[in-house]
Amino acid sequence: MKRTSPRLAARRMPSHRLPLIGALAAIALAGCASGPSGRDTPPSRPSSSFAVPGLEKPAEVLVDRWGVPHLYAGTLYDAFVAQGFIAARDRLWQMDLWRKRGLGEMAKDFGPAWVESDRAARAVLYRGDMYREWLAYGSDAKRVAEAFTAGVNAYVAQVRAQPALLPTEFALLGYQPATWSPEDVVRIRHHGLTLNFTSEVDRARAFCAGGPGVKADWLRRELDPPVTPKVPVGFDPCTIPAAELRAAYLRATDSPRFTKENTRVGLNTGAAAAPVALLPGSAESIAAKAEQDEAQQQALQGDPTGAYGSNNWVISPKLTSTGRPILANDPHRSHGAPSLRYMTHLSAPGMDAIGAGEPFLPGLSIGHNGTIAFGLTRFYMDQEDLYVYQLNPKNPNEYRYQGRWEQMTRVTERIAVRGESAPREVVNTFTRHGPVLLSEPGKRRAYALRAAWLEPGMAPYFGSMDYMRARNWDQFRAAMNRWGAPGENQVYADSSGNVGWIPGGLTPIRPNWDGLMPVPGDGRYEWSGFRNGDELPSEFNPARGYVVTANENNIPPDHPAAKKGIGYEWSDAARARRLKELFAAKVAAGSRFTIEDSERMQNDIVATPAQRLLKLLAGLRSDDAQTAAGLRLLQNWDGTMDRDSAAAALYEVWSGKTLRAAVLKAGAGEVGATLAAPGDNTRMVLLLENPFGWVSDAQRDALLLQTLPPAMQELTAKLGPDMTAWKWGTLHRAEFRHPLAGVVDAATRKKLDVGDWPMSGSSFTPMAATYRASDYKLTSGASFRMVLDVGNWDASRVINTPGQSGNPDSPNYRDLAPLWLEGKYVPLVYSRGAVEKETVERIQLTPAK
Repeated sequence: MKRTSPRLAARRMPSHRLPLIGALAAIALAGCASGPSGRDTPPSRPSSSFAVPGLEKPAEVLVDRWGVPHLYAGTLYDAFVAQGFIAARDRLWQMDLWRKRGLGEMAKDFGPAWVESDRAARAVLYRGDMYREWLAYGSDAKRVAEAFTAGVNAYVAQVRAQPALLPTEFALLGYQPATWSPEDVVRIRHHGLTLNFTSEVDRARAFCAGGPGVKADWLRRELDPPVTPKVPVGFDPCTIPAAELRAAYLRATDSPRFTKENTRVGLNTGAAAAPVALLPGSAESIAAKAEQDEAQQQALQGDPTGAYGSNNWVISPKLTSTGRPILANDPHRSHGAPSLRYMTHLSAPGMDAIGAGEPFLPGLSIGHNGTIAFGLTRFYMDQEDLYVYQLNPKNPNEYRYQGRWEQMTRVTERIAVRGESAPREVVNTFTRHGPVLLSEPGKRRAYALRAAWLEPGMAPYFGSMDYMRARNWDQFRAAMNRWGAPGENQVYADSSGNVGWIPGGLTPIRPNWDGLMPVPGDGRYEWSGFRNGDELPSEFNPARGYVVTANENNIPPDHPAAKKGIGYEWSDAARARRLKELFAAKVAAGSRFTIEDSERMQNDIVATPAQRLLKLLAGLRSDDAQTAAGLRLLQNWDGTMDRDSAAAALYEVWSGKTLRAAVLKAGAGEVGATLAAPGDNTRMVLLLENPFGWVSDAQRDALLLQTLPPAMQELTAKLGPDMTAWKWGTLHRAEFRHPLAGVVDAATRKKLDVGDWPMSGSSFTPMAATYRASDYKLTSGASFRMVLDVGNWDASRVINTPGQSGNPDSPNYRDLAPLWLEGKYVPLVYSRGAVEKETVERIQLTPAK
């Protein structure tokens, strides 16, 4: 295999990324020894052996220098036993926390402050027939889950028997990992990237303001295809308790967060025991209360930019330099330590698949199996609705449905609470539509979530068990027709040279409304089943020779699905626009695509919204010295969001804060601006490009100029008066925070957190780098990137950050972060020979006697 060492990769680095290489290379290359030939040779680690209950035959695990486990098993299901065991070995605390949060068992180990979030989490568990549930994924789904959880439990048993193996977080918090049941894998649903419910809450809140609210909603979120939402007959949007509903929804679906407030349990840091508070909070794994308050405020405002986007593409052999397909994928999710993504190689009779998934799920959802390759992005179909009920004044457990009172189903459960001798009883109620998230008996109203992801066969990402073993397009397409949640775009390539694209997901049919507003739960607004997967568009070997998706509305306007209400709320199209420009330019030039081209495109930091706004500034002048200086800086810039760029810093503060606020106010008025904040980026640019009917060209130009000085004043306060010393990366920082970072001492925090580095990019560049508005710290983006040379698999490239391991003491906990920051990759070795050359650790797994 031809392999590029990290040193050679550094030499090829684009010039805009060079300043940090000296500081970071030492970290990235730590532990690599140079052999007699000068070739980097991986340092070996001690071999180990474990007896694993559930294994039928011995299995071998080869861990490569980047922490990727290559699992060689004697039977198909042994591969999943081994996967569960090794994933737990690398990520046990992360996996245990996911399970605990999903099942509503946080209070058991963390105390009474978690009781209410535990109750809410249990409201969104799958509670249907398990026989139907398993069959929905395929004939052996249950067997796979049983094998995987047997492996997890085998490692849990090892940890309990050998306390030295206990991960740091358990020791700090003073509790033990739980054992798993196969049903845990599919009953937990909160991790499916929920979407539309909160948007309906926001829209109702906006429409409550009447005319200004309608304008506010138009500015708040672009709808594609264009549609004017309507208030359902008999529904008063002003009755929606927006803040309470959002809080209730987050309690049910959000990730856990640890803070130093209210509830306290012992935290063992090695010094004197300190109190730690464990409270439910926002999705970000950050500790400061100010950050939490801001996150909640932004949630109330309905941030439309979306943290959860992705890019993927596939290129036909006729357009590549090798004559083989290229498939690339970089899914974007919240950043943290450890990474959400976990890479694995599963090799067994009948299966030889490698790629990434999430550590708490069997199989993998992104990668290849030696014959086909696959990669995903979100396809924003609308899978949720908010139902509003009239309650019976004589019995608050009954709601009006089709002219009569219907009884809610009450489910009483007991929650164990740390520090309390007796469990607490909690009650969840359900209507025919789904769990009641909020009840207001005094106002005779209740609110329930109806979600397609609560239907059988909808465990998020578990459907990949089907498609990851497909061998051709027909089998892959059949598997995607059974895919449930979340809605996905899958790109496909195979070693025969075929390429394709197919979206999947369970889409409700709403016969008499568009799904954009809350609706009365009185029987007038009912789903009439779900759409057949064949109703969605797809492409196989398209004539253009490539397919690109980036969460935009990619349903062709002339396709029948375009008029079927699949979804209206898509991600901002800036990333898709830029990527398609790059593809079109290369094809027009007659150039062939290489693996390196895909790497560059994944790390592209050009913001097309910036380029569009710069055109509006081109002819402007100002007599004000400060404004003129800011104009010159932007007018000489090309829209590249480089971390060393002063113009990028000014643009981001100007466009995202002062200009955006002014546009919202001018477009929707004082009241509407509040309801529209933070406002859709696409809407803002379109309004400024086409001011007719809104403001005059002269008023538009004045607004552009008037909003520059406040942005420059903020930068002066933060970065100093010398504009030439301003750098976007001084504000925009890459930092991977551990969930416990806010509740441990400084020394432990340094051990758990990874990095604090200047970062290029923005929310609207292909290299997505979404940040928190208060301090510009990175919150989400592509922690995982993959570029596959389809057919020549060992030439494929990948990066996962901050590292493969969840153990802060492991060399693979933070080793990939410096390379990721610089846009670099490591080989995704696949063949046994290539794996052997990179192996640093051997683990023998034997059947337990």
